[in-house]
Amino acid sequence: MVMIKLPPGNIPENSGFHVRIKNEILPLLGGAMQKAVSALPLSVLEQVEEIRLRQERPLIVRTSGGELTVTSEGVVSYSPQEGYMVSATDLERTVQLVTQSSLYAVVDELRQGYLTVRGGHRIGFAGEAVLEKGKVKTLKNFAGLNIRFAREMKGCADGVLPYLLRPQGDRPYHTMIVSPPRAGKTTLLRDIVRQLSNGIPSMNFPGTNVGVVDERSEIAGCFRGVPQNDVGIRTDVLDGCPKAEGMLMLLRSMGPQVIATDEIGGVEDVAALEEMLNAGVALLVTVHGSHLGEVENRPTLKTLVSRGVFERVVVLGRSLGVGTVEAVLDGCTRRNILPLAINGSGPRRGAR
Repeated sequence: MVMIKLPPGNIPENSGFHVRIKNEILPLLGGAMQKAVSALPLSVLEQVEEIRLRQERPLIVRTSGGELTVTSEGVVSYSPQEGYMVSATDLERTVQLVTQSSLYAVVDELRQGYLTVRGGHRIGFAGEAVLEKGKVKTLKNFAGLNIRFAREMKGCADGVLPYLLRPQGDRPYHTMIVSPPRAGKTTLLRDIVRQLSNGIPSMNFPGTNVGVVDERSEIAGCFRGVPQNDVGIRTDVLDGCPKAEGMLMLLRSMGPQVIATDEIGGVEDVAALEEMLNAGVALLVTVHGSHLGEVENRPTLKTLVSRGVFERVVVLGRSLGVGTVEAVLDGCTRRNILPLAINGSGPRRGAR
């Protein structure tokens, strides 16, 4: 048995972080799980990214450093056998709390497999699919939940923004963020949106109207249509809307100077992006990939990349930890214009 009893962290109990955990996360957990998670040291809670609940399996938290199981007393362990075993009753009660005892009210969200709750936190569901005419109508008999913490890192885009604004300072370059899973692309995108929307006095950028199509509710983390994450004072969000349709809707209705969206890749997405280009709107998008060549090999994106439509390509990785900006490429020449890799507070060592 390998048990780890960590000392309390240095986060004061009246800090904004602690209040968010207490008010937004703990009330969602049913049964003994609430007690177990509330007993975790703040030094652990500070790093938690997900809480995984699976019926008749141990309670697991994923942190920035990896996975840990949690005992009923709030002790973390590397041994799954020591973790609190999540019961069917625990899951049932948690589902009631998350949905406010009304599955019918969230049937559209359940069809997508997740819903967003107050604070912008996202709850993923696994269970039995209910089909209607061959398509998923809803879910039932829930056997697993994934509570993903909504985290903002304001200022994480500081080091990259100078490379994304035109010399005239009137608008950003068309920008693509290329990132493997869990490397921070949405976090970076959110902070770029926030700063473009609010304005960047140090760069003489006055702020501009930004339209966000948030198909998976991950950028703005809307709850009942209202962003729970800070995406800026001049930002309009279409939450839960398909990307291609949403871009066109925002173009017609809100007059954005910048359109931002996450995880492009479909044929419809590319067609909508072409419409945005013809309308003179700056594009800010993310795409899965480890490097630009990998993205260019995807048939739907090959033409856009080869034409140099995206004037800047930000490549994320983990060489200095999650969220490392490994390179900022000129979209036409493929030259890296970022002299050093960046991770949050500034350059550390040469980019890879």
